[in-house]
Amino acid sequence: MTERARTLTERDIQSLVFVAEMYGVQLDQLAGLLDVPRERARAIASRWRELGYAESARLGPGPPWVWVTRQGLAACGLRYTAVPPALSRLAHIRAVTSVRLALAATRTYQQARAYWRGERRMRTGCRPGLRDHLPDGEVHWPDEAGVGWAGECWAIEAELTRKTVTRTAAIMNELLSRTGDYGCPAADAVVPGRPPRHARAVYLCSPAARPTVTRARAELGPLAARVEVRDLPAGARFPEDK
Repeated sequence: MTERARTLTERDIQSLVFVAEMYGVQLDQLAGLLDVPRERARAIASRWRELGYAESARLGPGPPWVWVTRQGLAACGLRYTAVPPALSRLAHIRAVTSVRLALAATRTYQQARAYWRGERRMRTGCRPGLRDHLPDGEVHWPDEAGVGWAGECWAIEAELTRKTVTRTAAIMNELLSRTGDYGCPAADAVVPGRPPRHARAVYLCSPAARPTVTRARAELGPLAARVEVRDLPAGARFPEDK
């Protein structure tokens, strides 16, 4: 293999970090991330495999999944455990990835230089046995973002299946009441008088989950004004394989 083939480009590194942060992505989502045709994405994933930085396999419906190996994680300076995406979470991982890709594609997100902090990254800094609910992701809007919500942090939740109204409302209340970062001392998680960590919680729902989420929001009282309910973006469900 040539030295050039062994060298990771900046786009390779950014994409591997993205894939690692999401636990793994399906091939069509990798193509969307790279903004290339699927066959080109397949070739890039193949080169990552040859370098030892990624692995791929068919884990469920639709195209193959791609995830980052221990060697790839080390090359990117990440401390995650090198495992393939859990089979029980494939549908959810795909939905969250579609949300992240859809947000990143908006002009507002790009111009504001907003950034995503995923559940896997949040979990890395948490103490063992943490029972707090972690959102699927956070969107951070820099102070100089030039938008009305500059400086805010939003909790992002992708909902494919319905929970109970009581459970959903409890999670919403926990997200909106939290004041400390994830991994902070328990005493700092909710401190009266401090501003909330999440200015709002954005729920992106499947048709099946939306009624429960809407009902749960209605039970929050004044906090309901800080909950947005939207539809999951196109591509959140497993596609047909090609």
